Amino acid sequence: MSAEQRENLDAILRQSAFPADSDVNEQRRLLRELISAQPLPAEVTVTATTLGGVLAAEITVDGIEPRHVVLYFHGGVYVLGDAFQAANLASQVGRRAGARVISVDYRLAPEHPYPAAVDDALAAYQALLDNGTPPSDIVLAGESAGGGLAIATLVNARDHGLPLPAAAFVMSPYADLTLAGTTMDTKSKADPLLSRENLQPRVTDYTAGQDAALGLISPVFADLSGLPPLIIQAGTHEVLLDDAIRLARQAAVADVQVTLDIIPGVPHVFQAYYPILDEAAAALDRAGQLLSAHLASAQHITA
Repeated sequence: MSAEQRENLDAILRQSAFPADSDVNEQRRLLRELISAQPLPAEVTVTATTLGGVLAAEITVDGIEPRHVVLYFHGGVYVLGDAFQAANLASQVGRRAGARVISVDYRLAPEHPYPAAVDDALAAYQALLDNGTPPSDIVLAGESAGGGLAIATLVNARDHGLPLPAAAFVMSPYADLTLAGTTMDTKSKADPLLSRENLQPRVTDYTAGQDAALGLISPVFADLSGLPPLIIQAGTHEVLLDDAIRLARQAAVADVQVTLDIIPGVPHVFQAYYPILDEAAAALDRAGQLLSAHLASAQHITA
């Protein structure tokens, strides 16, 4: 793997990082500009749809038999991004898992604080089940806040008595909105994107007076017992590294099968840079193999 690739990516990200003092609308505008400059692969098709009354993007890749479904949750610290902006990375997960992707356009804070995102995510999952998709054909996936939301959705679905999907794959999960992870400080210089300073105002936007340590806001504090297998990936150059480590520990203590895949020298949601970073494509390949195996295993059990 190329040290030069990692260094080039770090320089690009530091140059394009959002000003910490910019407001939400300005950050949304900058993110749209950034993503619109990166065209989707030609074989990827994105179609607007709804699932359980929630807007979503259906993402298909030419040549993929759409029996399996990845229910995908985008990142953006619960205030930025949308289902369509996530299509590039989401399509790479779908391609490797051999599945179509439905990316959920959950409501964003501060206009719609907690529990809007959690409610939308559960509604989308329940609708997928109600539409006749077997849980053994579904996996959840997400990056950053979407990774935290994917885990929260599993917990919420379990607590509502719903059958659970075959597995979940989370990239750099934002799983502790109390910002108590030790790497929030120890990795602050290494992380080109995130910091306690730029996360704290967005926490307030989302929690809107609720306790940030609630399990459905910060799943590192949730009871994870009974969840399906989890695949957790993170880089060592991110302040949220400790979120991934503690989430994996919490899962393991709850007797959940968990794969923790930590890649040295790469930033937050490094998988998004798969065209220019060898580690990213390799990590997506590993996750895809595991998701495919969990889907096959779940089908065997339910057959």
